[in-house]
Amino acid sequence: QLQRYRAGVDDARTGAKLVALVEEARADGISVMGHGELKTAPRGFPKDHPRIELMRYKGLVTWREWPAGPWLGTRRAEQRLVEFLRASQPIVTWLSATVGPSTLPPRRA
Repeated sequence: QLQRYRAGVDDARTGAKLVALVEEARADGISVMGHGELKTAPRGFPKDHPRIELMRYKGLVTWREWPAGPWLGTRRAEQRLVEFLRASQPIVTWLSATVGPSTLPPRRA
């Protein structure tokens, strides 16, 4: 998965699409960060890669925080979560199409 993620970020077309999706999510107030982050470029990629921020991540996470308050006990809580999930969906779709699921065999119980 990590190799497929980095190949997708490295590819000019799919990488540019991801950059646009990340910028759009951030403009909507969503944090997009790495699931683990390297201090420098991954082996085999230049340190001045045009998408180095995304390349250094070991995966992507979308996140949004709201202050705790009385709204948590209202319908507004559900609305906020649904809005967050909808705004995150384009990145999830990119990951599904470009990276796909893990190909590791299932763990034994």
